[in-house]
Amino acid sequence: MTDLPKIAWIGLGIMGSPMSENLIKAGFPVTGHTLEQEKLDRLAAAGGTPAATIAEAVAEADVIVTMVPASPQVEAVAYGPDGILAHARPGTLLVDMSSITPGTSVDLARAGAEKGLRVLDAPVSGGEAGAREAALSIMVGGEPADFEAARPLFDALGTTVVHCGPHGAGQTVKAANQLIVAVNIEACAEAVVFLEKSGVDLAAALDVLGGGLAGSTVLARKKDNFLRRDFAPGFRIDLHHKDMGIVTEAARAVGAAVPAATLVAQLIGSLRAQGDGGLDHSALLRAVERLSGHGV
Repeated sequence: MTDLPKIAWIGLGIMGSPMSENLIKAGFPVTGHTLEQEKLDRLAAAGGTPAATIAEAVAEADVIVTMVPASPQVEAVAYGPDGILAHARPGTLLVDMSSITPGTSVDLARAGAEKGLRVLDAPVSGGEAGAREAALSIMVGGEPADFEAARPLFDALGTTVVHCGPHGAGQTVKAANQLIVAVNIEACAEAVVFLEKSGVDLAAALDVLGGGLAGSTVLARKKDNFLRRDFAPGFRIDLHHKDMGIVTEAARAVGAAVPAATLVAQLIGSLRAQGDGGLDHSALLRAVERLSGHGV
């Protein structure tokens, strides 16, 4: 068996920690860096190597993975004298798995190429559960040869791995994913309030809806959140608010009408303004309840 590439993992949050741990379980040597000591301790307990700086993390890496919240954080870890581009070895594969604007990904690929790095944008869908279970959907933009080089890593993290096109294409597909998820959650939330105000047994109703054409991964994953009003964050409203900004901005740039996405983006923004930004995005139910004078 050939040696697996050395991985530097930057960003050990809700998604990054379980994803990096799945690589360790698959046999990859992983060195990780993040700002919180307890997350570095968790990586060490899982068999990884914590690094105090980005420079230390990437010095010997064959592949560098970034998994941070948004474009500003990607730029912060990539650029500048302490960033990835200043310290990674030429020829290293840089895989950004964050959800950011397509333009940021294109710019990073260009800047990386100037330093001799191969860059892929590879955002994911599946939430915390998908990250833990190594069942993510991974949508990738970049050169086909670089995608194939990264394939063993992707296969250790997800079950659906697709090369979507050139740099930025992965992020464009992720934006479409977030549009669909947000509108789906909103539809489920509206149905929950409608059912409850009508006096229907909610658990029974969601079971039968899940078995028909109205069934979806969103409904299956979030059903218990709706039933229990449990909004512990798997994917925070704050992050979906960011993603809906990407959706509406990117759609406007290409002249695509996204009226449902625009409406749900406003509802997510309203929920965040009311202090619910740290809750799971299934907390859109709270917004519908408030509009309906029900339960809140």
